[in-house]
Amino acid sequence: MISKAMQIIDNPAKELLAEIDLKIEGFNQEHWASQQKKPLALVLYNDENELQAGASARTFGHWLLIDNIWVDKKLRGQRLGAKLLSQLETVAIERGCVFSLLDTLDFQARPFYEKFGYEVKWTQESYPKDGCKYFMVKNLK
Repeated sequence: MISKAMQIIDNPAKELLAEIDLKIEGFNQEHWASQQKKPLALVLYNDENELQAGASARTFGHWLLIDNIWVDKKLRGQRLGAKLLSQLETVAIERGCVFSLLDTLDFQARPFYEKFGYEVKWTQESYPKDGCKYFMVKNLK
C-alpha cells in the first residue's frame, strides 16, 4: 500500500537517480541471460597530465555500447578518434561482442562513424528541438 503522496522533484539528487537505476537494473537482471555490463575507458594524457582524448563505453552480452569519444580540438585530424574507436572495437571483440551501438547528434560525428562501417538505424527527429540524434549500429564480425 502506498502511504505517501507522489512527489515531483525538479532537480533530483544523483543518489536518488542512482537508486532508481539500481531498481530497474535489478528487475532487468531477472530477465536477461547476460547480466554483466563491463565498463571500458581509453584515455590519452599529455605531459602535464591533462586529458587530451578519451572514450567511454560498456560491453554487455553481444554488444559494445559506446557512450563517448572525444579528442581535444588541437589534436583533431591526427587519427586519434579512429584509434580510440578501433581500440574500443578490438577490446569488445575480445570480450565476445558481435555488434556495436552508439548515438551521435547531427552536428557531431555521423560521417566519421559511417567511414568506419556504422549505419544509421534510427533517427530521432526534433532533438532536443530542431536538431536530430542518429542511432548507429555496426556488425563487428
